[in-house]
Amino acid sequence: MDQQISILIVDDVGTVRSFLHQTLMHLGIDHVREASTATQCITACEEQHFDIVFLDIELPDGDGKELIADINKINENINVVMVSAHSTVDNVKDAIERGAKGFVVKPFSPKKIAAMLKKFYPELELY
Repeated sequence: MDQQISILIVDDVGTVRSFLHQTLMHLGIDHVREASTATQCITACEEQHFDIVFLDIELPDGDGKELIADINKINENINVVMVSAHSTVDNVKDAIERGAKGFVVKPFSPKKIAAMLKKFYPELELY
C-alpha cells in the first residue's frame, strides 16, 4: 500500500495544528489538511475524502464530540480520533460512544501519533 492516506487536523490552536502537521510529515504522511473550526471541518470533509480526522473536543463554534456524527454521516469509513487535554474517563467514553475510533491526550508525542496511525493502518511504513 502506498502512503496516500489523507488526514484532517481540526484544532483551534495553531501551535497544536502545526506540531501535529509536522509530526505527520516526519512520519511520511503528505496529505494533511487543517481546520480551526467545526464549520471548516465539515466543509473540508464535504470537499475531500479523509482517512483520519484528528479532532479537538473544544472548538470555538462547536463541541468536537457532537461533530463526530456529522463527520460520520459524510463518510462512514472515516477514523475520528479525539484530541483533548481533558482526558477524563467520561470524555473518552462519551467520544467513543459517539463514534470516535481513538483518543489522544494533549500534549501528545510523535510516538503516540505513530501508534494511532498504526492502529488503523498496521501496514504503514512510518519513518
